Amino acid sequence: MWRVISSVLAAFFGVQKEARRKEDFSRGGAGPFIVAGVLLAAALVVLIAVVAMLAAR
Repeated sequence: MWRVISSVLAAFFGVQKEARRKEDFSRGGAGPFIVAGVLLAAALVVLIAVVAMLAAR
């Protein structure tokens, strides 16, 4: 699970290497990466909303 999360985070920041991407998708489907990506994107949106609410006080 940690490998999926670290891969998704690297892709978010645009620093994932092509070899790592190929390795990730060669050993399984895209499902876990899609789920992790959606969950991490939602967490990022919530984090930004919380920071904005705290800054607006």
